Order: sequence, then C-alpha cells, then structure tokens
Amino acid sequence: MPEFVVGTDSFELDGRPVRLLSGAVHYFRVHEAQWGHRLAMLRAMGLNCVETYVPWNYHEPRQGVHHDVEALGRFLDAAWEAGLYAIVRPGPYICAEWENGGLPDWLTGPLGRRVRTRDAEYLALVDRWFQRVLAEVAPRQIDRGGPVVMVQVENEYGSYGSDQEYLRHLADTLAECGVSVPLFTSDGPEDHMLTGGSVPGVLATANFGSGAREAFEVLRRHQADGPLMCMEFWCGWFTHWAAEEAEGAGRGAEAEQGVRSAREAADALREILECGASVNLYMAHGGTNFAGWAGANRSGAYHRGELRPTVTSYDYDAPIDEYGQPTEKFWAFRNVLAPYAEGPLPGLPPDPVPLGEPARSGPLEWAPLPDVLETLGGREVTAAVPPTFEELGVDRGVVRYRLDIPGPRQPYPLSVVGLRDRAVAYVDGVRTAVLSGEDAVVGEVPGPAAVELWVESLGRVNYGPRLAESKGITGGVLHERQYLHGVRARGLRLDALDEAEAVAKLTFWPLDDGSGAGPGLYRGTVEVRGPGDAALELPGWTRGFVWLNGFCLGRYWEAGPQRALYVPGPVLRAGANELLVLELEGPAGGHVQLS
Repeated sequence: MPEFVVGTDSFELDGRPVRLLSGAVHYFRVHEAQWGHRLAMLRAMGLNCVETYVPWNYHEPRQGVHHDVEALGRFLDAAWEAGLYAIVRPGPYICAEWENGGLPDWLTGPLGRRVRTRDAEYLALVDRWFQRVLAEVAPRQIDRGGPVVMVQVENEYGSYGSDQEYLRHLADTLAECGVSVPLFTSDGPEDHMLTGGSVPGVLATANFGSGAREAFEVLRRHQADGPLMCMEFWCGWFTHWAAEEAEGAGRGAEAEQGVRSAREAADALREILECGASVNLYMAHGGTNFAGWAGANRSGAYHRGELRPTVTSYDYDAPIDEYGQPTEKFWAFRNVLAPYAEGPLPGLPPDPVPLGEPARSGPLEWAPLPDVLETLGGREVTAAVPPTFEELGVDRGVVRYRLDIPGPRQPYPLSVVGLRDRAVAYVDGVRTAVLSGEDAVVGEVPGPAAVELWVESLGRVNYGPRLAESKGITGGVLHERQYLHGVRARGLRLDALDEAEAVAKLTFWPLDDGSGAGPGLYRGTVEVRGPGDAALELPGWTRGFVWLNGFCLGRYWEAGPQRALYVPGPVLRAGANELLVLELEGPAGGHVQLS
C-alpha cells in the first residue's frame, strides 16, 4: 500500500516528494447528491486533495444518539472516486462558523469552561466519540487503500488554550483509534498561538490569508524543518446577519459578493506556492448552513462583545460559489495552480440543473405558535429560576418562559438579565416588545400580570473565549430589583419539525386571503415543473425557518443582508412540493417564491 509521510522539507508519497493542493468542502454543508459535482470542480480548478471538518454535534445531537456518522465515510469514498486525496479534521472542536464550534450542547451545557481541557469527564466523552467517528476514517487511510493522507489534532487550539496535556491526549487517542497517517495542528502564525497549539512531534501548519513569507518565517521559528503548509488560506470570508455590508453572503445578499478581489487572492495564493508550500483553500466551496446549524461570533478584538450570528449562506466568496458555479476567482486560481498540476487539468463537469421556471406557493394554512409548542415541544418544566436551553435539551429552536408578576403593585421596569439571544415578550397576552442583547428591558409593567418570553437561539458562539456559553435566559427576570421566581419553561427543538408524521398532528387553519396571521407554522405547496437549483425568497416575512419536502433550508431574517435561501435541486420534485415556514416573530408574508 502507498506510504505518505512527513519528510524533512516536503511531504513524500512512496519516497517521492508531493505537494498537497487542497480545497475545503464540508460534506455537511452540501447536499449529498451534489458531492460528486463539487469534488469534480476541485479537480478542474487544479487541486489534488479535499479537506473537511467533522461536526460532532451534527452527528450526535443527543448524548448516545448518533445521526448518519457514515456520511463522513461516504464522502471520503466520493473523494477517492474523484481522484482526490483527503485531509480530515475531526475536532472535537472545529470552529468552522458552525453551531458551538461543533461541540454538542449536551456536553458544553454541564461542562462549560471545562471543555477543551484535560478534564477527565470531558476527555472520556471525546474518547468515546473518537472511537465512533474514526471508525469511518481509519479504514480509508492511504496506507489501507483509501484517500486520507493526514488527520488534524484539535483545531486552532492556540487561539483558545494552552493545555498541552490535553493536546497530547488527543494525539495519543487518534493513534489508539487506528490513525496511522501523519497528524498535524493548525494555528495562526503568531508566537502565542503556535506555542499554545503545537504538539511536540506533530507537524505544525499555519492559517492565514496573506503575507505567506512572513507567516512561514514565524512558523519556522517554532518548527525548524518539515514541509510548509498553509492549512487555511482564507480566500474569502463569511457574513453575519444585520451586517452593514455583505461580507460574502452569496447570491442572496444585497451587495455584490467579493470580500476579496480575484486578482489579490490569486497573488496571495501564488506567494504561498512560490514558498514551496502546500496549501488548503478555505473555502474552495463553502456551501450552506442548512437546518439552523450556523454559528455565531462575538464582536471586538478579543471576541468578548456583542453576538454576531452567521447567515445561512456559507458562500464564503469562494472560487466555487454556493450554487456550485465557478467564479472569477475560480479561473484566477486555476491559472495559478495549473503549473503545479501533474498533467493537464480536466474540464469542468456539467453545470447543475437550474429551476425550470419561477414558482410561487399557493394558499397557506396556519397553526399558531403556542399550538406548535404544545404539540411538538418537550414537556413543560417548572423551576425556581429560568432553565437554559441546554437544561431543557434544546440545541436549535425556541423556548417559551412563563412567569407571573405578583400584585397589586405599581408599574416597574421588567427586565431580562443574561438574555441569549432574542425574545418576543407578551404581557397578559399582548405582544409588548422584541428584545435583544444580554440585558434587555421589556418596559414598565404593573402587577399582577402574566408574562411570556419566547426566546430563540441565534447560534452558539463558534470561536473565542465565550465558546460553550449557554442559551436562553441565563440570569433571571427582574421586576424593579426583585427577581421573579417560579418559572414555567417549555422548549421546541427545530428538528421536531423534520418529520411529516409529527407535523400531521397539528391543526391548521386556512388563510383564504393569503395574509399571514402571526407567529406560527405555515403549510402549503409549491408547484414545480422543472426541478433544479433555486433561490427561495420570502417577501413580507420576518424571521424563522423554511422546509421543502422535509428538508430544512435554514434561517431567514428580514435583517439581511441575505435575502434568499439556496434550494438544492435534489430537494425538489416535479409537481407539488410540501412547504413549511416557521415564522417566529410575525406577522408573516402571504407566500414564498422560487426562482
């Protein structure tokens, strides 16, 4: 079998120097029916390798309950069939602008700041997960006839911590689970990051978007020999909801995508290659944060400020856009990469099939949000203080908190301490305010009064020191300076709406005039003549999630800049397509449209 090793100044395959020209494609952000096309696009651009993260929370949404871990193995098989090597980054933490950096909420809820350390309880859970997920990787290593040439130890750990015992444990566990190809770490090219994130005896690589010569000089101060590699060449960037400018949200953004010009990015790529280094384009194809899996960041230089949730599109201003089409950057990169390829580059695969003609939903039915919660939500919990999402077992979704203000008493400020992230407040059944920010004021409220707070998570932090923070009401509810105790809380998980059998239990009311009735679940159909890739728009809707034929396309939000959701062609079918829209803020629009 072939042998891939780390040489003194290059990677070697059976004793022959080889340069890895890799591109990031996350299998979990691309519809499986489209993997082959995206991988063929990598080959056509001049790459010989694909890199992917592995999101633990996606594959183990509840402790001990696994969801399609085999998808990783199928993706690696597809990469091999496409003629590509593969780099696997199994975490346990991945960042990736993904919910909670890939860590399950059932883990970070109870463990908090103990994650990503030597903590025994945390390591036991990681070890168990590695045993499961690496069973998909180990048989597909290159020395066993597969595509995997390298596996990462953690991810950008030097940006977070300094627990060398933790990193060594992970490296040892990877080996114990059958990983025999070279291990590596990846960190920013800064002294404190490389000292915190590197493991003695494990190849260190650097992540950056420009300044390759300077970055590799820093890396060489920490690693005197071994191949140079930029493990994340940031050729674009991602976008946050309510951003003043589109940072790269793709076709659905108000502004033209293009955080970075094709020429400038190609020049930066050329510099990496002129240094004799290998490279991984991050992202080669970004894909989509389907099903509400987008993460969030904290603002400020040290990532401790306001929450900035990431949009549904992960187009990333990548050379292959969200719709699988080549961009100007694709052709610029292809020109740079072509001289380093072994032989002529293959042509492009056939374009994805577009939607045959525009379509619009017919009349909609409506189930009020309280009815949806009562039918599909978890059991209501009564507690002295508000339980968090994690305590209620809600990873993505909404929680209703109900509490009473005693009386009689005069009007005092009603406020929420530690709100994460957004709430719609009702007092005595009347919508009173929409709240955001960690300390939010509903308004002056007299007692007695009945209060409801519908709280939605906008995505858990995926990077920085506030990783692993809880969602929901994490402090309490104050009337003047007095805490209100005795809270009734009930959660609705987003994945509760994935099953048609569950949705069928709801009672829907017809909306003959086409108008929206308020927060709740809307149901209808969209007639499609020619299924294909499409953009879904929701004029007049406020904020929520959309499903087509049981497939959750992700979050929409009038805050922008993203104005349309990507619909993979394989999701649609000729004829009637089942539409669900969970509108959380309302009032809703009267229809949706595909184009």
